Amino acid sequence: MNLKSQFKFFLLLSICLHPILSFCQSDHSSIRDITFESHGVKLAGSFLIPKYPTAAVVIIHGSDPVKRELDFAKLLAKEGIAVLTYDKRGVGESGGIYVGPSVGTNNIDPKNLHLLADDGSVAIDTLKSLLKDKNIPIGLLGFSQAGWIIPIAAEKNSKVNFIVIFSGPVISTLEQLRFQFYTNGDEHFWDKHTESEAREHVKNDPDKYQFEPTDPQIQLSKLTIPGLWIFGGRDIQIPTSLCIENLDKQIKNGKRYEYQLYPSLGHNTAFSNSPEPVNDAIQWINHVVKFY
Repeated sequence: MNLKSQFKFFLLLSICLHPILSFCQSDHSSIRDITFESHGVKLAGSFLIPKYPTAAVVIIHGSDPVKRELDFAKLLAKEGIAVLTYDKRGVGESGGIYVGPSVGTNNIDPKNLHLLADDGSVAIDTLKSLLKDKNIPIGLLGFSQAGWIIPIAAEKNSKVNFIVIFSGPVISTLEQLRFQFYTNGDEHFWDKHTESEAREHVKNDPDKYQFEPTDPQIQLSKLTIPGLWIFGGRDIQIPTSLCIENLDKQIKNGKRYEYQLYPSLGHNTAFSNSPEPVNDAIQWINHVVKFY
């Protein structure tokens, strides 16, 4: 093959491959470190932006002292969802004080939950400012304790267009503690107890702590945005059946809430060996944002 023929061959090859190269580049996302301030405290995180974002979320933590959820954020970014994820206050590179322990009155005291909700609300404002396209729908996505924090933050900030909650309580903080103390971390709890026994305990067990409860149903009854809950049928941190019953009441009252139940999964639905919960959440987000 002479030089002229070689040139024509490679030119033709590059033209044929161009759509493939463009497709690969569309999966690319960039990551940059960011900081923002909430209640006088500097919080540190990362902003992940796909080349062509269709939605954006702020990730809200569970009750543990958790750093930014980079691996989870990368899963979302790969599917075209921009993400702001940050180190919880008092953790990693974020300032402030982490209020612990993970189980106890301090961690779920209304003052702490509202403080964490304020952090999430400022994160929403920060994410909005980072997006070039200001019309991209923005949501809050979180795990476990985020079931109390996200409804508060969504009520505070009108920029929130949707919410996604993995294994989050749709009961009060006191009810959740009654259930958690009853299961006592026993992974075989549901092999030994019935649903009626668990409900009776949640309803009538004397509280070990006395404090003002936080009930997410109050905020959920006021919101008008769509929401998705992901539940595990063998959860020993929250009473799944009771949470679903409370959501059904909200749905009956016209709320745009949905839920998915995975009977064989426990509390860590977002980090289980099954990819279904996360994939279904991504699919739901991509469907919801089409209506904005």
